[in-house]
Amino acid sequence: MPANAAALLLLADGRLPAGGYAHSGGLEAIIRTQCIDGAESLELFLTGRAATAGLVAGSFAAAACAACKDGELPRLHGLDSELDARIPSTALREVSRSLGRQLLRTATAIRPHPHLKELGRTPHQPIVFGAAAAAFDLTPHDAALAVLHEAVAGPAAAAVKLLSLDPFTAHAALAHLTPLLDKLAAEAASHTGAPPAELPAAGAPLLDIAAEHHAVQNVRLFAS
Repeated sequence: MPANAAALLLLADGRLPAGGYAHSGGLEAIIRTQCIDGAESLELFLTGRAATAGLVAGSFAAAACAACKDGELPRLHGLDSELDARIPSTALREVSRSLGRQLLRTATAIRPHPHLKELGRTPHQPIVFGAAAAAFDLTPHDAALAVLHEAVAGPAAAAVKLLSLDPFTAHAALAHLTPLLDKLAAEAASHTGAPPAELPAAGAPLLDIAAEHHAVQNVRLFAS
């Protein structure tokens, strides 16, 4: 159990006022392609999202947490730039920075810390997650796990509205994914000492394409 388990639960709570509730993690756009129509296909989507975008985000959150805890604050800017290079979609980059800005505002309000001021005005969300985790004295592994949880919990919650899915069914999918999330969090945390350019760069082209289509939709329930 983490030394500050309650703090980890706080950061991973979907009710944290950080804007995640307004996003579906690409699910709404993918549903339009008729690739997802129920519990089984939703779980496949969540698995793929965790192993690609989730792993990348978790790795950068873990590295940002380690940089803050080690006092290597200039490293945060390199991490932010490298994460930017791993997000081909302009729409997704804007979403990540918008969520990062809102999370930074939240973190500054609930757990003020000098290193949060090093992030600039519009950092990527995973970088802020890592810095916020460090402010709560959590570990890089904790930061990665919180980000990976957010990567799948948001779309699962959105599926209840978008697919009229039973909430119990959506959370059953999340329960099935817990061993994978633990494995991916450990992998993400193992890269904290690597140069930013060598952090994982798993791609999810369909999410990038879907995000660009979603950005120009006139009718949508979620911002992404």
